[in-house]
Amino acid sequence: MFRRIALAAAFAACTIAQPALAERVKDLGNFQGIRTNQLTGYGIVVGLPGTGDDNLEYTVQSMKAVASRFGLQLPPGVNPGLKNAAVVMVTADLPAFAKPGQTLDITVSSMGKAKSLRGGALIMTPLLGADGQIYAMAQGNLAVGGLGAQGADGSKIVVNIPSSGRIPGGATVERAVDTGFATSPNLTFNLAESDFTTAQNVAAAINGRFGAGTADATDGVSVQVRAPQGADIRATMMSEIENLEVATAEPPARVIVNARTGTVVINSAVRVGPAAVSHGKLTVKIDEDQHISQPAPFSKGETALENHSSVSVDEEKKPMFLLAPGPQLSDIVKAVNAIGASPADLVAILEALKEAGALQADLVIL
Repeated sequence: MFRRIALAAAFAACTIAQPALAERVKDLGNFQGIRTNQLTGYGIVVGLPGTGDDNLEYTVQSMKAVASRFGLQLPPGVNPGLKNAAVVMVTADLPAFAKPGQTLDITVSSMGKAKSLRGGALIMTPLLGADGQIYAMAQGNLAVGGLGAQGADGSKIVVNIPSSGRIPGGATVERAVDTGFATSPNLTFNLAESDFTTAQNVAAAINGRFGAGTADATDGVSVQVRAPQGADIRATMMSEIENLEVATAEPPARVIVNARTGTVVINSAVRVGPAAVSHGKLTVKIDEDQHISQPAPFSKGETALENHSSVSVDEEKKPMFLLAPGPQLSDIVKAVNAIGASPADLVAILEALKEAGALQADLVIL
């Protein structure tokens, strides 16, 4: 595990002396309003081989509602057998500029006690957006990657997740989302991560291509672009903007620690002030040994159990190492490797350096 830390840190060390790389604008963020919208629907999967919800009340109500669509009214007190049906939630992502008639991939997940959706078919289900409007209709046969089997004695085996599946192209778009792309006064480009330097560089690149005053960095995330009216002209302009290359700023100094896996990643901007570090380990070992005391034959003694305890203390001796002013990442890794620090030891050292004011970086614990 420590080898993984050393490799990650050494990789970052190789990038210290390198200049900032040029990135395409399209890889740094996206234009405001041009985004994916989430759709959700409530439906029923039928045709299951006895692996459905059985007689859950809301499943019964859902089946009665479906039957009523076709003019079929079930007599009062009569509930359909539902081992072959299951109530499900249907989710999909509606991409920007999706037009009516286009298809979407959907995910279908069981809400009740269904053991498996394998072999089922989704009945026509409306998919709603956050505004409560219907944007797509879903229907089709499920593709389920999971598998479940159960024996008569109660033993069972489950592979992956059989209670969830997908339908490629299972939804048809019925309504387009108005992005305001052709009519908004200006276009706004938003960076994925806030950085004033990168925002200024994006604005400068756009002005260099289309003329001064075309773009302004309004804050550390947004760049406002003055674009002419008309979808065709704006599409051409945005295409050129997306492919402009921009020199990105060096990221802030940051140390990422994953406490669950023991992974530590240090980026190239990390610097450490002068500090002396000593890290040792104290181990207390207690051994318990039991002996049976057997008295001599024909004596009046009784067999007894005797406990023998052995306590020892071992303190591992590790030398102190010195971090010179302004060491680079490679120097930090070399010093830590020299004392054979484990991932937990490395985290302790980094936290102590941060508290001492010698580590000029954000310490992020995942």
